[in-house]
Amino acid sequence: MEISECRKDLRDNKKIQEAVKTILKEIGEDPNREGLKRTPFRVAKAFEEFFGGYDFKPKDVLNRQFAESCGIVIEGPISFYSSCEHHMVPFIGCVYISYVPDKYVTGLDKLVKLVEIYARRLQIQERMTNQIADGLYKNLKCKGVMVIIDAQHLCVNSRETKNDTTRTITSEVRGIFKTNPTARQEVLDLIKICDKD
Repeated sequence: MEISECRKDLRDNKKIQEAVKTILKEIGEDPNREGLKRTPFRVAKAFEEFFGGYDFKPKDVLNRQFAESCGIVIEGPISFYSSCEHHMVPFIGCVYISYVPDKYVTGLDKLVKLVEIYARRLQIQERMTNQIADGLYKNLKCKGVMVIIDAQHLCVNSRETKNDTTRTITSEVRGIFKTNPTARQEVLDLIKICDKD
């Protein structure tokens, strides 16, 4: 199931379309000119994709688990785009998810979907990192979780500071990665090796 599937109600949402028309007028545009006539509809349609994560919980995508024991699992870089809740402009980047299974593993695509649940909302990177870590740790009941997000924020790149080279890196650790620095370092070393390829 695609994360955007439950937001189809936004496509025909007249309130969103009227709000977009108002914004267009307020910035000095004519919402009835040829290039903008369908913009309110297109924005509402885009919103169903951008904000499709609100209708899902981690258990919705981590519902298939397989009895399996192994060492460290790392998935990444998982690319994503999200929308900053302060300016409603994009931030984009990649996520690395690492976990140590206890009794169960989940499908690798489920980790990608877990990222999408939280990326497809109005968001801040710090909270998103926390939510992904908690979602996996609590629902897969694993021994440890480590999440690293590396992103560029358009609000920093294009507004006020206008710095287009800065990146924001956040991380969250749970369980064994919090208590065992060797395990944590192993993940960081493996990510470095993968990033060289």
